[in-house]
Amino acid sequence: MSRDKDERRPAGELEAGVMAALWAAGGPLTPGRVQAELDSGLARTTVTTILSRLHEKGIVGRERLGRGYAYFPVQDPHGLTARRMHTELDRDDDRGTALARFVAQLSADDERLLRDLLEPDLGTRPEPGDG
Repeated sequence: MSRDKDERRPAGELEAGVMAALWAAGGPLTPGRVQAELDSGLARTTVTTILSRLHEKGIVGRERLGRGYAYFPVQDPHGLTARRMHTELDRDDDRGTALARFVAQLSADDERLLRDLLEPDLGTRPEPGDG
């Protein structure tokens, strides 16, 4: 195996770097501008490929700019995390079991947060016997 193959970064890491650059920009960026923001030594063609794949996945949008495109995120980081969670659930034939195991592995703080999100008025409900 060549040295270049050993030093390759996983696609997820590259996509995360590109997304971080787009979120930080506050506006659409061309592949060349993303490449400059990353300052990672990636070829512009590699950055263009990553952006094209993110566009195909619906993670970034693009607008025509001259002969090419400028890219922008369609969701904030939290929205993207939620999307990934939905994607994983959609891959499982038994959503109930997957969700049950997810909840079973939550920390006490995360479980409390999830309960608050699912039942926002729980804190204003009278306890059984109060009344």
